[in-house]
Amino acid sequence: MREQKSALQNTDKVMISLYLVLVFIGWISIYAAVYNEDHASIFDLSQSYGRQLLWIGASFFVAYMVLIIDGKFYAQFSYVIYTAVILLLIFSLLFARKVKGAEAWIDIGFFKLQPSEFAKFATCMALAKYLSSINIRIQDFKTKIISTIIIAIPLGLILLQNDTGSALVFISFVFLLYREGLSGNFLLFGFFTTVLFVLALLVPKFELVGILGGITFLFFLFSRKSKKNIAVAAGVFIVTAGIVMSVDYVYNKVLQEHQRTRINVLLGKDTDLKGAGYNVNQSMIAIGSGGFLGKGFLQGTQTKFDFVPEQSTDFIFCTVGEDWGFIGTFTVIALYMALLIRILFAAERQRSVYTRIYGYGIASIIFFHVMINIGMTIGLAPVIGIPLPFLSYGGSSMLSFTILLFVFIRLDAYRMMVLR
Repeated sequence: MREQKSALQNTDKVMISLYLVLVFIGWISIYAAVYNEDHASIFDLSQSYGRQLLWIGASFFVAYMVLIIDGKFYAQFSYVIYTAVILLLIFSLLFARKVKGAEAWIDIGFFKLQPSEFAKFATCMALAKYLSSINIRIQDFKTKIISTIIIAIPLGLILLQNDTGSALVFISFVFLLYREGLSGNFLLFGFFTTVLFVLALLVPKFELVGILGGITFLFFLFSRKSKKNIAVAAGVFIVTAGIVMSVDYVYNKVLQEHQRTRINVLLGKDTDLKGAGYNVNQSMIAIGSGGFLGKGFLQGTQTKFDFVPEQSTDFIFCTVGEDWGFIGTFTVIALYMALLIRILFAAERQRSVYTRIYGYGIASIIFFHVMINIGMTIGLAPVIGIPLPFLSYGGSSMLSFTILLFVFIRLDAYRMMVLR
């Protein structure tokens, strides 16, 4: 009992405070985004901001429950939680109703559950459990394969649900693996693959392959003429040429039509301000119109007159930009950065390998969500439909990110103990 009380007293107050501030900003931003004079009460449960208040209350209760559970529970039952969420994903794939093209929602009656949101922290826990096991080294080939499988199972199931945005979040776990010793070459390979993919959409493929061949020849010309260098040059050319030539298949067969359209708009190949480019264009107008100080709370015309679709969910950041201007958007980004830095600081002070890995996992997830969500509202990233943590409207998102963070806060309170 004394140990339980000590752990609760040892919770990171800075992390909790940042969480509370972000949740409050999200709530009033949702209110501003859907404000209607006929439903002016901020506690009106018939409106999204009233329902979000209920989800916030439920999240606070769940956070408290997470904090009073013995910290060792999460490490011991990581695989059980992971398996349960995988079964939920399979169930949603088979029986969930389709919402906006994605079969990702289980209708429970009084609310719709999105298992893909909970798969993020469950995968994070499973990875932390596996990588913190005795005699497990990320440098070993077997470890890389098993880690990839742990990530690939939920990723694949979510892709089958046509929820590409949520699936892409799982790529962020590469940062966790890098911290645990994965070679930086994997990050470089991922970066250059992305660059080649984009170039292959902009430059004729045989022309691009010719350029790659020329670069490879120059490397061979100015390097030592050894068998190793010849093999490296040939290998790099074959791999890069293969990536370029496979882009058409991935682009046309893997990506859906609306995703291809959004990428074309982002790359400037198409201009569709009334179609696929409408959301982003209106979002940028809203953020730009806020200026330095913003138009003021509830004074945003772009949001008030519903010019920005999904302005309380995926595009909540544009509401902040229009009402509070540069100062508001800078403050929100600064709060996220402070939270991420605090999580990484807390992760590095752990004696428990499990807790450290889990901390880097949640930092990776939150970073990816923030970077992509804000990027898509200002036209720097394709619109893939992922929420802004703690700000966007949605019960599953609010609950899952709360659990994600507060499990780490609970584990951090046990930092003088070793959890495996």
